[in-house]
Amino acid sequence: MRPTNTSSRPALRSRLFRWLALLSVSVLLAACGGGGSDSGKSSASSGSGSSGSGNSGSSGSGSTPIASTASNTVPITVGPGAENFVNIPNVSVTVCAPGTNNCQTINNIQVDTGSYGLRLASDKAAQILGSLPVAQSTSGGQLAECTQFADGFTWGTVRTADVKIGGEIASAIPIQIVGDLPNSTVPVNGCINGSNESTSRQLGANGILGVGVAATDCGVSCTNAATSNYYSCPSGTNCSAIAVPLAQQVVNPVTKFAVDNNGVIVQLPPVATSAAAVTGTLVFGIGTQSNNALTGATSYRSTGVGNLIGTYKGATVTTIVDSGSNGMFFTDASLPACTSTFTDFYCPASPQALSATVTGLNGTTGTVNFTVLNAQTLAASGTSYALNGLAGSIGSFPTLFDFGLPFFFGRYVYFGFDTNGNSPYVAF
Repeated sequence: MRPTNTSSRPALRSRLFRWLALLSVSVLLAACGGGGSDSGKSSASSGSGSSGSGNSGSSGSGSTPIASTASNTVPITVGPGAENFVNIPNVSVTVCAPGTNNCQTINNIQVDTGSYGLRLASDKAAQILGSLPVAQSTSGGQLAECTQFADGFTWGTVRTADVKIGGEIASAIPIQIVGDLPNSTVPVNGCINGSNESTSRQLGANGILGVGVAATDCGVSCTNAATSNYYSCPSGTNCSAIAVPLAQQVVNPVTKFAVDNNGVIVQLPPVATSAAAVTGTLVFGIGTQSNNALTGATSYRSTGVGNLIGTYKGATVTTIVDSGSNGMFFTDASLPACTSTFTDFYCPASPQALSATVTGLNGTTGTVNFTVLNAQTLAASGTSYALNGLAGSIGSFPTLFDFGLPFFFGRYVYFGFDTNGNSPYVAF
């Protein structure tokens, strides 16, 4: 889902939907990112123009696990996580002071295919925080970033770190620390948008690992101060917007791995209706190792930020495939909303079998079948954190269709990066 910043490669994820759930499942969070213009490239690797189909939550190829023991893999867990949020896929990330063995491993980092870059909650990175150099702006002040979302914003410094995930390392890359600057430093103009989401509790995870198709979190837009999400803070105060070169922007860590850096695969097992927890695999690289070949999937060329074209019940929609959204989110007036605190989610009286079409910029078209279940019933056990069939209203984005985490259950979903002259694509 597009943040309120409408630049061509906007910053990260928007948190539109918060749900105080039943019976001790504390919060359901939908978070998503992306939205922008196509890079204009084309590539045979992004599909041949054939059609395909899929069923959200079906057994599919994703029912055969990819072993998470290889160096280019890391386990994904959908469970209680850091803050008892449902449908949040989490991995562990090790962050080190550049060029040293001074490191901290941080669990429960959300895997977000709708955003780009690593962001850590400062309250969960306390052990390593003081050892990570704060990036300096061209004017000499601390470099900070403000990321606006539909219901709030994050604010914090850009720092340099070595990032280790599984057996892969991205050395000396820019990451963002969320919540390490006082509230008094938040820029009055161009930043404040709802609440300041500065803690792990407010984020719903200990950090965000953005592994969407873009290389950086803002791109060309932030090389112009007038449209930049970045700020220079002399002495940590009086922050003002500043142009930032691509090399200094928060970067998708996978693009900086020595190998296996052209994309990722998200593999999660099937979930019939609900489960206490499930474990899958995040695989780095596509077609670079014996465990990451692109087989049995249809490729859809996307825009430079991962957008596809789609239709739902005859209406044209912009489509995103976003593991950072905890449900499928779209506009459908025929689906009844839940009551009370559940009003952002759908609560049909019986399961609703639906479908949407997806079309890539290469002309490839496929049909995705999915089922919407009653969200209140899904949450009623209070002990299930992997929920299939969870869906809700898209709110103020009626022309967007968000294939969130339920779409990933029982699938391999591939994200080819917009780097090194390659066309970005999504495949499943």
